[in-house]
Amino acid sequence: MRVNSSRLGLGVAVALAVMAAIFVADTSTDYAVAAAGFYTVVILAAARRLSARQLMVLACACILLTLLSFALSGFGNYRVGLINSGIGIVTILVTTYLALKMEAARADAQEAQARLLRVARASTLGELTTSIAHEVNQPLAAIVTSGNACQRWLAQAPPNLDKARQAVERMLDDARRASDVIVRVRGMTRGQAQQPYAFAINPAIEEVLSLARAELERHGIPVTLELSEELPPVFADRVQIQQVLANLVLNAVEAMSATPPGRRSLRVGSARAPDGQVRISVADTGTGLPATMDDQPFEAFWTTKTDGLGLGLSISRGIVEASGGRIRATNRAQGGAELVFELPPAPGTSA
Repeated sequence: MRVNSSRLGLGVAVALAVMAAIFVADTSTDYAVAAAGFYTVVILAAARRLSARQLMVLACACILLTLLSFALSGFGNYRVGLINSGIGIVTILVTTYLALKMEAARADAQEAQARLLRVARASTLGELTTSIAHEVNQPLAAIVTSGNACQRWLAQAPPNLDKARQAVERMLDDARRASDVIVRVRGMTRGQAQQPYAFAINPAIEEVLSLARAELERHGIPVTLELSEELPPVFADRVQIQQVLANLVLNAVEAMSATPPGRRSLRVGSARAPDGQVRISVADTGTGLPATMDDQPFEAFWTTKTDGLGLGLSISRGIVEASGGRIRATNRAQGGAELVFELPPAPGTSA
């Protein structure tokens, strides 16, 4: 927050300095010189940083400065100066109007993107429903087993309190396991805007694979984890990055549907890229990608699934690129595809 405040203060100082320079130039030059038109540069530069009301206040200030410059300037043809000042004021008003419209359109686009992300996240979780249910049912079933055992130990004469206590402890551990699954699911359903912060990527990968474990087991897909321990924290939105990972894992499962069970395998890895970014890879032994694919898999509505919308990889690329990273897809020499994305390390970590 301190950094944002200092940047805002610096931006205001620069804007005031530029406005002062334009005012001096407009006042000290001939009427025929329309220096007031340069106020539009200040308005356009400030459009993304100010609210609509603040931008209108800035425009009014620019108009007042234009009128003041005209009143103080005593050079050249008065009529020409009046026309130029009027043109400058109209230019400021039109620029402000267009800037407000542009920012409103950008806000609408961001809201639409946020809704699309929520829909895509819900779709991803829908595909993981069986796996999530399995992850919750396992500890619940264990709780029932431990509860029955506890009753038997207490029913003995005399009651075996040590065994009963151990059964209760197992029940508490399993209840925490079920609660952790719910917490992870609730985290992935957050509908908030992107909130980047520093976090460790390996635990985030393990959480996604934990949610997808039953789905992977149902399709007979063993998972190989190659996670580097020498990684800095990444700087991104954790929930959205987990959405990207879940989408890549589910795509890999779908791609291996036609692969013989004995040849199915999934490799998920993390490593440090040569340029210092953190690299995450998901490799499968499926059918691979079209030979002449380029960036086609990441285009909206491109899909090889008969019932797919073709939005998963497009949204994933948007999330990764918005985080300052990049994503790519390649075919593996031994068959299958590998999707790799890289994320920037958190500020302050060594490159």
